[in-house]
Amino acid sequence: MAVTNTSDVTQTLKAEGERAYELDRKHVFHSWSAQDRLTPFNVVKTEGSYLWDADGKRYIDFSSQMVNTNVGHQHPKVVTAVQEQAAKIATIAPAHVSAPRSEAARLIAERAPEGLDYVFFTNGGADANEHAIRMARLHTGKSKVMSAYRSYHGGTDLAINVTGDPRRLPVDTASAGIVHFMPSYPYRSYFNAETAEEEVQRALEHLEQTIILEGPGTIAALILETIPGTAGIYVPPPGYMAGVRKLTEKYGIVFIADEVMAGFGRAGKWFAVDLWDVTPDLITFAKGVNSGYVPLGGVIINQAIYDTFRERTYPGGLTYSGHPLATAAAVGAIEAMDEEGMIENAARLGSEIIGPSLERLKELHPAVGDVRGVGCFWAVELVTDRQTKEPLAPYGGSSSAMAEVISKCGELGLIVFANFNRIHVVPPLNVDDEIIREGLAILDEALSVADQYYQA
Repeated sequence: MAVTNTSDVTQTLKAEGERAYELDRKHVFHSWSAQDRLTPFNVVKTEGSYLWDADGKRYIDFSSQMVNTNVGHQHPKVVTAVQEQAAKIATIAPAHVSAPRSEAARLIAERAPEGLDYVFFTNGGADANEHAIRMARLHTGKSKVMSAYRSYHGGTDLAINVTGDPRRLPVDTASAGIVHFMPSYPYRSYFNAETAEEEVQRALEHLEQTIILEGPGTIAALILETIPGTAGIYVPPPGYMAGVRKLTEKYGIVFIADEVMAGFGRAGKWFAVDLWDVTPDLITFAKGVNSGYVPLGGVIINQAIYDTFRERTYPGGLTYSGHPLATAAAVGAIEAMDEEGMIENAARLGSEIIGPSLERLKELHPAVGDVRGVGCFWAVELVTDRQTKEPLAPYGGSSSAMAEVISKCGELGLIVFANFNRIHVVPPLNVDDEIIREGLAILDEALSVADQYYQA
């Protein structure tokens, strides 16, 4: 596989990139990192499904950055929306009416399941989840929150405690009122299930028993990623999400669907809950709502919870709630998704190209233990033994083997989103078919590195 083409990155861009890198290493504190171990990737140009480094090398972006550039890089409609709004009203306090916020709220509510008609805007996904939990606690008068292991809900104080992956452990005080439960994860079933039907039945039985043992009268909310993202894109089997919804209704628990990563077309639907015709009480969103061009998140609220705060003050807010530049970007992105058929394209790419191609790679590479996903939201799970499912990198960590696979992808011109022993295939929703095929061919070559570590 030849390295992808280089571009006409100008000397000015190269010089700017070199200067930026120098200042980064002198002054920038990076998230989720040991600072002295970093050699951050230096991007100087982006366009569509590509980005370029300071040496002028072009890469296919199979990561959508943090799985958020759903409309790709530098989409002209979104860029223009931000530019035009900046020329009108660049910022305004959230107490005032703002045209782009009003229009963004309308567009979002129209695409949400029926009955979720109100939108509270935040700066991102973590604070969206924080506010959704606050709303649920105030609405119910209860305090506990249930969330799944192998989940991620954000990096702020409450959101990281709600998170079920190991990133919470260094800061988990066990005092945030969080109860974790085992999710439905068919490939690594916690319930020794051998079929999808067994997995759903046993996972729901486990969840109901956890609710009963914790006391339904103490539980305000259950928050669940409809399709867990960073945790592994393990798509729940048919019947699981509907079963979770029934249990929350049975026991008077607010159901919060975390669609921060799965929403706005990533799963081939406006919201992933639409795959199962499930209507939660609250939906949290961010990322794809405006492809991250300006930070934005929010909570979509049903009538019952909205009614709680008709005469009762909601004790929460933020300076940039519904910021005009961010919501203008959301309007531009949602309109672009509609006009260009990106939601339908994501579904087609998943069913016709990405899914079948990854299944072929599973047949070709013994180190591929599992492939799974929907739309433009896929995971490739790497193992050293298919029988034992021993991961190529440990849960909660990495390995030299995984580092070599990721490095090979970069060497060949492919940027991937990787976590633990998985590589996620999460390109923009409007990526061209030929770019997808080129990226998958690179991934094919890189997986040969993983095969060298296969031990069975």
